[in-house]
Amino acid sequence: MKIGVIGGGQLGRMLALAGTPLGMNFAFLDPAPDACAAALGEHLRADYGDQDHLRQLADEVDLVTFEFESVPAETVAFLSQFVPVYPSAEALRIARDRWFEKSMFKDLGIPTPEFADIQSQADLDAAVARIGLPAVLKTRTLGYDGKGQKVLRSAADVAGTFAELGSVPCLLEGFVPFTGEVSLIAVRARDGETRFYPLVHNTHDSGILRLSVASSDHPLQALAEDYSSRVLKQLDYVGVMAFEFFEVDGGLKANEIAPRVHNSGHWTTEGAECSQFENHLRAVAGLPLGSTAKVGESAMLNFIGEVPPVDQVIAIDDCHLHHYGKAFKVGRKVGHANLRCADQATLQAQILKVQALIAE
Repeated sequence: MKIGVIGGGQLGRMLALAGTPLGMNFAFLDPAPDACAAALGEHLRADYGDQDHLRQLADEVDLVTFEFESVPAETVAFLSQFVPVYPSAEALRIARDRWFEKSMFKDLGIPTPEFADIQSQADLDAAVARIGLPAVLKTRTLGYDGKGQKVLRSAADVAGTFAELGSVPCLLEGFVPFTGEVSLIAVRARDGETRFYPLVHNTHDSGILRLSVASSDHPLQALAEDYSSRVLKQLDYVGVMAFEFFEVDGGLKANEIAPRVHNSGHWTTEGAECSQFENHLRAVAGLPLGSTAKVGESAMLNFIGEVPPVDQVIAIDDCHLHHYGKAFKVGRKVGHANLRCADQATLQAQILKVQALIAE
């Protein structure tokens, strides 16, 4: 089976690493000349709207998926005329636009922060008067890793901010005094079978995920699964989806969904019976889903800007290095380390060792 992937970054690379043992081959469509997934398959270098190359991809593969939501939904809709594509164009259309996404949560009875659609500075001023400060202004599309957003704490922060974010459609969200950030990785098969990984505790810095720790018997696991199931069913979703939540007053408020394999699920490569990457491929290919059960105690730490010396990383017991083969650049995710330990005490000790390398 040959899988087409829109996007050739590290997520595409890890999909190919998971699919190759299953006898799958890969082709990646990505405009970047140095797409890091290219080492794992054919690289069609073209823009995501290049219909000639999209047709070429469709003719070469058995099905198509995508590795990130910056892909235009129109690209997926076009490809769907010629080859099966999972997740669907409609799922992508909603998940990549924060207004559509939050509106869906509201319709499904899933708690969210207060929010408002912002099309102008006047809209922003009115929404701030209604929702109050602090609040967060985010572009409706294309924002990730802290990009395309600004925290508003005072009237001075509000003035001119719509133009500062590019005068593009935005979403204003009321600030949530959360006690923690968690994410749930779910996978849904073509026949509707759904499985969930354990909730993950996430730590961010400057909008970028730094640390994810898989939980054991989290008291909000069932609630998170309920909310995620509503979304998966609503979208008739196929593949892996990540659902990010804020922990608030003993419950959960929805932050956002990602219609793809996700950074906070990287720990599953060594820490679960079947990784998120393999399960995504199983789902889109119509194969039986794998077990999402934990194997030991696990965590993931991102390497931002540069990867510490390889020998020092792999010298840490229970540590597994994932180097993306990307050029080092400030603020760029270039690799991660997964830890899988026998118990929580050991896990916490090994996290500190990896963090010490990052701080050097």
